[in-house]
Amino acid sequence: MMMRMIAAVAALALSVTGALAQDPDLIFKRSTVWKFLTPDHKLAVYAIDDPLVGGVACHFTVPEKGGVEGMLGIAEEVSDISLACRQIGPVVFKQKFEQGEDMYRQSRSLFFKKMQIVRGCDAARNVLVYLVYSDRLIEGSPKNSTSSVPIMPWGDAAAPKCADWLD
Repeated sequence: MMMRMIAAVAALALSVTGALAQDPDLIFKRSTVWKFLTPDHKLAVYAIDDPLVGGVACHFTVPEKGGVEGMLGIAEEVSDISLACRQIGPVVFKQKFEQGEDMYRQSRSLFFKKMQIVRGCDAARNVLVYLVYSDRLIEGSPKNSTSSVPIMPWGDAAAPKCADWLD
């Protein structure tokens, strides 16, 4: 019975993660703690384009545990994640979105912890707001980071209004 429940939770986690299938690009990793005979603890910097908003990219840094647990892929990663998002071209909305909708999701432990980047629109200021945080099935984490992207004209193209694209 317990094995079936674990398998169901794992299948649910895979299906939820698969909904946002875009993989971030690894920019670089930097060792922070040396480990003898096993991988070091590292900070990894990734880039990801917003799948619904062309012209916006985010960079985030996550710690990656080394040691034996990290080597075996069973380490529970810590919740310290930083985020910076910027306009990198003309902003083009591909479809409507909801406030606080997931832009990206990544598992941070074998079963129970995930990192999420969510998107919102500050309609009064025409600014996209991105929030990264991690949570657990049982207990969440208050650690988070926020980045905002003022939507600016690009070339001759006028700046679209994010409020027009909210569901």
